[in-house]
Amino acid sequence: MYHPLSLFIGLRYTRAKRRNHFISFISAISMIGIALGVIVLITVLSVMNGFHKEVRERILGMASHAEIRALGGELEDWQTALTKAQRHPEVVGAAPFVEAQAMLSHVSNVSGALVRGIDPQLESAVVDVEQHMVKGKLSDLTPGAYHIILGKELADVLGVRVGDKVTLLVPQTIVTPMGSMPRMKRFTVSGIFEVGMGEYDRGVAMVHMADAAKLLRMGDGVSGVRLKLKDLFKARQVSHELARDFDGLFRVLNWTDYHKNFFSALDTEKRMMAVLLFFIIVIAAFNIVATLVMAVVDKQSDIAILKTFGASPAQIRNIFMIQGAVIGVVGTVIGTVLGIALSLTLEDIVAALEQLFGVEFIDPSVYYIAKLPSQLLWSDVALVTAGSFLLTLLMTLYPARQAFKVQPAEALRYE
Repeated sequence: MYHPLSLFIGLRYTRAKRRNHFISFISAISMIGIALGVIVLITVLSVMNGFHKEVRERILGMASHAEIRALGGELEDWQTALTKAQRHPEVVGAAPFVEAQAMLSHVSNVSGALVRGIDPQLESAVVDVEQHMVKGKLSDLTPGAYHIILGKELADVLGVRVGDKVTLLVPQTIVTPMGSMPRMKRFTVSGIFEVGMGEYDRGVAMVHMADAAKLLRMGDGVSGVRLKLKDLFKARQVSHELARDFDGLFRVLNWTDYHKNFFSALDTEKRMMAVLLFFIIVIAAFNIVATLVMAVVDKQSDIAILKTFGASPAQIRNIFMIQGAVIGVVGTVIGTVLGIALSLTLEDIVAALEQLFGVEFIDPSVYYIAKLPSQLLWSDVALVTAGSFLLTLLMTLYPARQAFKVQPAEALRYE
């Protein structure tokens, strides 16, 4: 394909002004179509990456990267587990926790929730819930005060504000002269948080770890130890290493275990969207076939003369492959450059359009985000660029094959 003769003539045909202007028009349309397909694909993938990043950060804003739990029941020797975990170079934060399903009630409003007992001083080292506090702060949770912090949607369902009382019932019973009764305790609402994920804003409440342990009769035990890692994508590897270090004394889980199906669904969605959008490039690449077929018909006499002078079929084929490859390369390069530029500035462009036209493209009350997120991944750019180039190169095979089949005698009969 890189024979000097084939390369020279192929580039010359690409630059030359054709007698048939329709061929030039189809070539331009092919180039523009490929560029637009690459732009759209890179931009959409960047937006999906941005949404996935937002969702992941919001989930991990309340869920830890990894958790250490007992093989069964309560984690009694949690101090040992915490100390050993902190020695791992990838662990940057650790905090014990107590959690249980419970029922919250206020006046006539009732709702179930996951009640999590935390140590306010250590919790900030594991999750960033402090940044999502709408009212109050984590330090308001003090042992014995029986304060509780609710998710915003949960507080709305119960109809409570800071300072109101809620009754918390846990699935444990106490024996009284009246019979078995569920354990319950009145808590004072001291804060409200809003993460932006219904799973947490609607279903999580936080109390001090000592209050939760007392209510659940856990003594000095806890439900587990939560960990924060330097790199959340190494969570599976780190959890396996910690499990080996613990010699089977504790069980180590990571965030991919808890949300595996959800993130798998997001990855599948991204792949399917990429496949569907890639057909834009496929459609544009078919124009290359039409362009080269018409070019072969237009250049039959030239092909016959080249064959008469001894050009091999491979050289003839490569001339038109180079011509098609140039169209694909130029379209792909233009699309890649513009796609990268658009992805990097998309947030500012959308914000400017919203301000200019007075519209709101993303409703924060629905999507929990106020701007269109975009995260450009160079791996996506490389895949799109390589896929586009290989596809356009593939589309040149049939026209190029037809070119070296031209018979000189037939082509020059009426010249």
